[in-house]
Amino acid sequence: MSRVEGTEAEARTLPTDGLESDGTLEWDETTIVLVRVRADGATGVGYTYGDASVAGLVEDKLAPAIEGRDALAVPECWTAMHAALRNAGQAGAGAMALSAVDLALHDLRGRLLGAPVHRLLGTARDAVPIYASGGFCSWDLERLAEWCAESASAGRVKIKVGRDPGRDTDRLRAARAGAGDAELMVDANGAYGTVAQADRWAREFGEAGVHWLEEPLSSDDLEGLRSLRDRAPAGMAIAAGEYTWSPIGAARMLEARAVDVLQLDVTRCGGISGAMMIDALAWAHGVPTSLHCAPAASVHAGAAMRTLLHLEHFHDHVRVEDAVFDGAPAPDGGELHPSERPGLGLEVRP
Repeated sequence: MSRVEGTEAEARTLPTDGLESDGTLEWDETTIVLVRVRADGATGVGYTYGDASVAGLVEDKLAPAIEGRDALAVPECWTAMHAALRNAGQAGAGAMALSAVDLALHDLRGRLLGAPVHRLLGTARDAVPIYASGGFCSWDLERLAEWCAESASAGRVKIKVGRDPGRDTDRLRAARAGAGDAELMVDANGAYGTVAQADRWAREFGEAGVHWLEEPLSSDDLEGLRSLRDRAPAGMAIAAGEYTWSPIGAARMLEARAVDVLQLDVTRCGGISGAMMIDALAWAHGVPTSLHCAPAASVHAGAAMRTLLHLEHFHDHVRVEDAVFDGAPAPDGGELHPSERPGLGLEVRP
C-alpha cells in the first residue's frame, strides 16, 4: 500500500497582460495555489485559482486529514478532507483547497499506476471540445476584434458583458466582425441586478445571433435563473454554476431547473472526484455540462464525462498554466487532447 507521506502548498501570483475586467470585477494579476502530495517516491500535483490563503487551509486542515491514508484510495481521502473542513467552511476557500488536493491525489494515483488520469477514470472521448474565452470589458474595440479573430479557429468565442451595458451593443458588433462565422457567446458574471434587466439583454443578444448567455444573474439566484429561462429567446442557452462548490450545490441547481447548461469547475467543485459526481447528476437530469477554466486539469475530467458539451479555454488560465507547468496541452483547432503521460501529465516549473 502506498501511504500519503506529506502534503505541501504554495501560492504563485502572475501579472495579467494588462488590466482586465468583467461584469463585476477588475484585476491585473492571477493567483494559482499549487499542491503537492507525496507517497512511495512519487509526487502528485494539483492546483486551484483563488486567494493565497487557500494554501494555509491545505496545510493546516487537509494535510493532516489524509496523512497515512492509502494514496490510491482517493474517495476515502476526499471524504476525510470534506469532514475536516466542517468548522473551517466546506464552501468557498475550503472547496478550493479540497479541489486542489483532490487533483493532486488523482495525479499521484496516475503516477503510481503509470497511467493518465482520464484513462483511469474511463475515457468517454478522445478529445474535448473547447471554446476561446476572454474578450474583457476593459479591452477597447480594436483589441476585442483582434482577439476574436485570433481565437475564431476554436469555433466558439466568448466575451465579457455587463460592466457598462451601454457599450455592449458596439462590443458585440466588434466581436462579431472579428469572430466571423465562429459561434459568439457572452458572459455577464452576474452583473444584471434583476430578471427584467437580464431579460432585456437576453433579447438583444438573441437578435445579435448570440445563443449562450452565461451568469446573467448570480448562480445563487436559482429562482431568478429559472424565471429567465422561461422568458429567454428560443434557442438561447442560460448557463451558470461555475461557483457551485460541491455536488450538493449542483443538485440544487438541477432540481430548480435553473439552467439549460450546468457549468462546473474542477478547481472549486471538489476536484475531479466532485466533477464526476456532478456529471452523473447532470446525466440523470438530462442536462448537459460545460467545464469552467483550468484547462490543463479539466481536460482529463472532460474526456471521461458523459454530459460534457465543451471546456472553457480561458485567456488568463492558459497564460498561467503555460508559465507554471511543463506539459500543459495546446489546442488542436476546436479541441484539446488530454496527455497520455502518467497522471495529469504536468510538471511544475521551478
